[in-house]
Amino acid sequence: MSRKMNRICNIARYLSLVFIGLIMLLPCRVSAQEKFIIVLDAGHGGKDPGAVNGKNQEKTINLNVTLRVGQLLEQNCPDVKVIYTRKTDVFVELYKRADIANKAGADLFVSIHTNAAKSSSAYGAETYLLGVEENRTSANLNVAVEENKAILYESDYETHYEGYDPNSPESQIIFEFMQSEYTKESLKVATMVQNGMIGEPKRHDRGVHQAGYLVLWKSAMPSILIELGFISNPNEVKYLTSAQGVEELSQSIYKAFVNYISDVKGKSPVATVQTAAPVQAKPDTPVVQTKSDKPVFKIQFMTTPDQLPLTDSRFKGYQSVECHKDGKLYKYTCGNTGSYNEILKTQTEVRRKYKDAFIIALLNGERISISEAKKLAGE
Repeated sequence: MSRKMNRICNIARYLSLVFIGLIMLLPCRVSAQEKFIIVLDAGHGGKDPGAVNGKNQEKTINLNVTLRVGQLLEQNCPDVKVIYTRKTDVFVELYKRADIANKAGADLFVSIHTNAAKSSSAYGAETYLLGVEENRTSANLNVAVEENKAILYESDYETHYEGYDPNSPESQIIFEFMQSEYTKESLKVATMVQNGMIGEPKRHDRGVHQAGYLVLWKSAMPSILIELGFISNPNEVKYLTSAQGVEELSQSIYKAFVNYISDVKGKSPVATVQTAAPVQAKPDTPVVQTKSDKPVFKIQFMTTPDQLPLTDSRFKGYQSVECHKDGKLYKYTCGNTGSYNEILKTQTEVRRKYKDAFIIALLNGERISISEAKKLAGE
């Protein structure tokens, strides 16, 4: 009986050691899986200085605050992984900033900027999320338009931003149907950040708004853009470039992130990278694709959150109407020609109804720049 009991005890002791070993391994595995990923984006950089006031450049202010916020998170939050779109004075295209966040499966994307205005009296901090406000003002639109002009430093922005013209306020129409599925969470964190900045740093409250920022456009997670203050205001620029200003703003933003992460821990939406896929109007019709060295020109004229049938009255009168799904949006094109001059005529007709209709070029189904397409077409 004694030998039997010894065997049982030995087995029990072995199982308990195995169990303890598994328990010791578990926290490391869970911790790695549960890390909250935040991507911090210092606006502008490199050849793109952003807003400028004398020797003071927006890109430097943005980077100083971004690096300090990241440092605070890294030092105090072991369950948070911080990724930067840039840590030095380099130029990063706007679309690549969102790509960094998407590919990392980030839980939050934050772009940090500094405002500017024609009047030196404008002051205060504000926070934005993607969208269009019903009671939008020209001031709110201008802020987004000015920040979006960063794409002019890119060599081929027509391809990546679907014809968006940063010099035309009318181009903001492309954001009319863009209500992100992350709007609720974006609004939550934007409100926390804004409340933080008007708290301890006691910044003037310019509120939380929605606007069409290209840097937030394709981010597949809650995303916000922070305007720290006005570089165009003499008093504000002194604060924004001072050690005290950088520290106070960074601390307030950091604390807001900690509160937000604590609030949503374990409930963060999973970010996915979605690529454009064609929506077939007639699934039973086989599509034969052949390689070609000639481009095709089309007119993109509408974007909707829900797919419309190609028999919809809004498409009446347009030739070769097609629909493609890009992320959660449906984009519609018309016209299909290998001639740039021909598509220009089509664009003129379509713009009578859709003022911001623009030309796109494709080669074997892939978007290419208009300039490249014209060369291939011999025009």
